[in-house]
Amino acid sequence: MKTTGIRSLILWILGMCFFVGLGYLVHGLVTNGPTWAMQPFNKHLTSGSQLANGGEILDRNNVVLAKSENGKRIYNSDETVRRAMLHAVGDTKGYISTGIQYNYRSELSGYNLITGLATPTEKSGGSNIKLTLDSALSKLALQKLGNRSGAVAIYNYKTGEMLCMVSSPNFDPQNPPKDLDTDKSGKYSGVYLNRVLSSSYTPGSIFKLVTSACAIENIPDLDSRTWDCKGSILINGNKITDVSSYGKLNFKNALAKSSNIAFAQIAVELGSDKMNAIANEMGFNKSFDLDGIPTSKSVYNVTGAKPNELAWSGVGQYTDLTNPYHMLLIMGAIANEGVPVKPYVISSITSPLGLTTKSGHTHEGDRLLKASTANRLKEYMRYNVSNYYGDKMFPNLSVCAKTGTAEVGHGKKPNGWMVGFSSNPNTPLAFAIVVENANSGISSAGQIASALMAAAAKIQ
Repeated sequence: MKTTGIRSLILWILGMCFFVGLGYLVHGLVTNGPTWAMQPFNKHLTSGSQLANGGEILDRNNVVLAKSENGKRIYNSDETVRRAMLHAVGDTKGYISTGIQYNYRSELSGYNLITGLATPTEKSGGSNIKLTLDSALSKLALQKLGNRSGAVAIYNYKTGEMLCMVSSPNFDPQNPPKDLDTDKSGKYSGVYLNRVLSSSYTPGSIFKLVTSACAIENIPDLDSRTWDCKGSILINGNKITDVSSYGKLNFKNALAKSSNIAFAQIAVELGSDKMNAIANEMGFNKSFDLDGIPTSKSVYNVTGAKPNELAWSGVGQYTDLTNPYHMLLIMGAIANEGVPVKPYVISSITSPLGLTTKSGHTHEGDRLLKASTANRLKEYMRYNVSNYYGDKMFPNLSVCAKTGTAEVGHGKKPNGWMVGFSSNPNTPLAFAIVVENANSGISSAGQIASALMAAAAKIQ
């Protein structure tokens, strides 16, 4: 009897091991099946690359951005369009990890848990993916960027549709440079990085919107206060400077003229706890996503900062970092009384049988600002354009905006920013643009914003 009991125990242990192993295998198949299926040894699908046979990727107007022909991935016939859409569509080998071809490779290839990659015809039955992006608008964005590095993003803050998502540097996915991975000159540095989603930049003066939000909520007499901006001020022995001596400024004009002196003093007055709190409330130090594709975090933390460091943080320097997609989301929040509509880039996924298996839709994100705070920021940002930048930059769009010139050090020119949105209900568009080593936000990002907002308004 004792021997029988031992044998039963061994059989029970072996049985448990079998079922645990089976469960592990099933879990791996469910979670990793698409990745296993897309390995290079599946020659009929990959031909040694990430994707060779698969469905089409189209823009919002059904312009084909990528398709498969004779076992090879083919891209749009216009090289500028190919470059402009590179980081959204992705490359053939899947090095751009935020691209559609990487993140939706199982849908494009036709993979499913039941039949894998097999179909009755023994050919790939991949789905077609339609994007919300406009390839013509994206082409214009890349043309305006020229040979400069940077990021451009525009979305409809009422529907959530992403209209433009362009990152540079880039390359032609149809004809990748032979020295793409071996060049040592730096011209392809970060070329696989989608700067809209996966980069974090020093914000410069666009961060004054965060400091402004904190001031709105914590300084009751904000609009009746004035700051004497004489060109420079010492805080904790550290000099804070302005571009020029602005004289006595109320808050509205301090933001419009982007006075470092005023905002440095405001940040110190508010203190690190309140500045940290508003930044966290507005989405700093957390990651967001675009249709499941994660973004880099914007970073703000002044815990233990000295007064001069806190001062510099309030004007967008110190250790502040912002992600362009996050700034776009903040613009949507300000436009929508504090609650952003979440951006999305997938309009629809359609199976070979014509069935829509996924469709984009409008839904709200988490609140980033109190409604009253968002509405006052909107008023200040509208004043920036109407009384300082000039409405001629954005005819008939009633744009609310803020520029930024971010010092990056190491002998490089500052990065230029412009973020904002149209308050015209007929053109609910928000934008976030950064141009690297551009020297000035208004003359670099501002000029791109002007051209793109005019073009985007026509496709609403």
